[in-house]
Amino acid sequence: MKEFDRKVFGERLKSLRAEKNVGQNLLAKDLNLSNASISYWETGKQEPCAEAIFKLAQYFDVSTDYLLGLTDD
Repeated sequence: MKEFDRKVFGERLKSLRAEKNVGQNLLAKDLNLSNASISYWETGKQEPCAEAIFKLAQYFDVSTDYLLGLTDD
């Protein structure tokens, strides 16, 4: 069974932000999250909760499986 990889999640989140040209501050504001949370997720210091993963997937129009590293598309 595959385990959650904080590094993969963080890299994908950072990449999605770059593709959409969205800074951490704007993303946090748009999703009603803290700037620190976005930073911690991208650096692997914390894991996001299910609600945050859901919000991020909708915001970037990707699957939760993609964000979690279960699929590559």
